[in-house]
Amino acid sequence: MHRKSIRHSFIDMADSNRLRIAVVGAGVAGLAVAIALQNNEGIDVQIYEKVTQLQEIGASIALGPNGMRTLEKLGVLAALDDDLAFRNKSGYPMIYRHWKTNEVVSVDQHHGDVAYRHRTSRFYRAHLQQALLAHVDPARIHLGKAFTAVQEVKETENLLISFEDGTSTSADILLGADGIRSAVRQSYVPTSTPNWTGWVAFRSVFDAKLVEHIDGVLDEASHWWGPDRTFFASRLGKDLFTIVGGNYCDPAKNDAPLRDATWNSEGDLQTLKEYYKDWHPVIQQMIEASPYTKLYPNTFGSGLDSWVHGNGRVTYAGDAAHAHGGAFAAGGSLALDDAYAFALAISHVNPPGSPKPSKSAIVEALRIYERTRKPHTDRVLATVHVSNTKMIERLGKEESDEELRKRMTNRADPAWIHEHDVEATLRKVLGLVAPETQARL
Repeated sequence: MHRKSIRHSFIDMADSNRLRIAVVGAGVAGLAVAIALQNNEGIDVQIYEKVTQLQEIGASIALGPNGMRTLEKLGVLAALDDDLAFRNKSGYPMIYRHWKTNEVVSVDQHHGDVAYRHRTSRFYRAHLQQALLAHVDPARIHLGKAFTAVQEVKETENLLISFEDGTSTSADILLGADGIRSAVRQSYVPTSTPNWTGWVAFRSVFDAKLVEHIDGVLDEASHWWGPDRTFFASRLGKDLFTIVGGNYCDPAKNDAPLRDATWNSEGDLQTLKEYYKDWHPVIQQMIEASPYTKLYPNTFGSGLDSWVHGNGRVTYAGDAAHAHGGAFAAGGSLALDDAYAFALAISHVNPPGSPKPSKSAIVEALRIYERTRKPHTDRVLATVHVSNTKMIERLGKEESDEELRKRMTNRADPAWIHEHDVEATLRKVLGLVAPETQARL
């Protein structure tokens, strides 16, 4: 997946009679925004990505019913196919197993009417990115464009967005979809640097044939809980398989193990084996089958006071807006719902065939988007922070088997995250903004 952008000192975003949206970041959120808006003739959406080649870094990614429904609304139907998406044969979104006995202690369940195609699905991250890319006009993606600054040009009231290579572009709206270490967010909220949670994940993705001799592991995504750590394993699309182990420690301690680990760096399989040497043989067999492991330090941040900056012209999506650290496997769906809500809010003030919206209408659109998404993601962040605090408090403390089982069965139901209806939420927000506007959706 390699697309080059033409180098100019200034990148022209078409004529000024169209609403010009510059998206920084070609991840899940950025690509989804382009898909949602690129066919509106009154909108010119362009993506600027710092890498010179689109090559997704990461392992697996899960999408709940909300994310799967949004993919369907965007027309990315290939991602709903069983070839790309793995769904548990039992129909349960997640199965929780005991670390020592391998018995099922608890399960998550879908609520309401969830069609098969919308059930919680697990992908190899690169496959999901490719499915999204297939729906984006390649001419809209500009690579090698590392964001450095944005300023408002008083004479034109446009945003001037600058990149590290010396080029710049003009836009009416800037959407920062550039990840957990968002340069766009940092330019407005310098204190928003994410923090290490104390967890380092050991991840690998490999051919599912390597574990087909292990009874039952190819049928269900399962999460094993132990006193001091967890283990996750699941089949993915295209006959791949993933395992995720990890180490938890207190991030405040200077001698914390793996403190200096970097994202996507090589890990030590022997260390992973040592972590799980006393666990059920099924876990040990899966680790033994893995040809490698890579490290992914987990980080998260606090919620932003506001998602709208730059005099109402700049906002965020995905991890740039809510760096929740991937808890509940919710990041992909949150990003997709951000993108869809952003597109609906923009389309509300600039529906097809309408004149370019005024500056005040643009501000209104971004506020509608913020009101639709921020309360939900703030609740997710608050839940993640509480969970992480409890995890740190348990470190070094003895936990009986009875206490562990109670913790597993009494865990919070995550359905409110995975089955959130973003479109219904936006309609409620529009009802609060102006009763007559719902018909415009």
